[in-house]
Amino acid sequence: MGLLVILASLTIATPALAHDGTGLAGGFISGILHPLTGWDHLLAMVAVGLWGAILGRPLIIALPVIFPVMMVAGAFLAMVNIPLPPVEIGIALSVVILGAVIAFRYAAPVWLACTIVAIFAVFHGYAHGMELPSAADPAGYSTGFVLSTGLLHVVGIGIGLIDRHETGRKAVRALGALISIAGCVFLWRAIA
Repeated sequence: MGLLVILASLTIATPALAHDGTGLAGGFISGILHPLTGWDHLLAMVAVGLWGAILGRPLIIALPVIFPVMMVAGAFLAMVNIPLPPVEIGIALSVVILGAVIAFRYAAPVWLACTIVAIFAVFHGYAHGMELPSAADPAGYSTGFVLSTGLLHVVGIGIGLIDRHETGRKAVRALGALISIAGCVFLWRAIA
């Protein structure tokens, strides 16, 4: 039932979900809430933790650490006006690919998993870096945002714990497929 609600929400969500380029109001609380208000971010953050849990050590720790670090690097690139390819397409692709690697149980080598997550994190961070300078409290907002991102990674890791059992493994693969399908919707909206 919960999955049906999620899928229904995706069909009525606004494109580019969390990024309208108009700036952000508030500080710490706004930062905590922001990753929870855009399905693209929420699904990508959970997927990073989930993929790390499936891959095991050292990636169960490395991926959720790499993502926020590289997200900060992406925000910095935006604040100093270094151009990137279309950011919303990069964000949508992150959801498509992270969902697919979960659905297909892709056991990437450590270096490749870290590279994939790092590249996608730059796009997520860049989108927020474009908005950050107009936030009322950029330091508080950034702190809240990174904390919320980390908590979503932990949620993904928690979900990944069911992957240890055959029934759970099927559920995790199905969840990965749903995440990837949602990413296709985001990609279609980013391109259209």
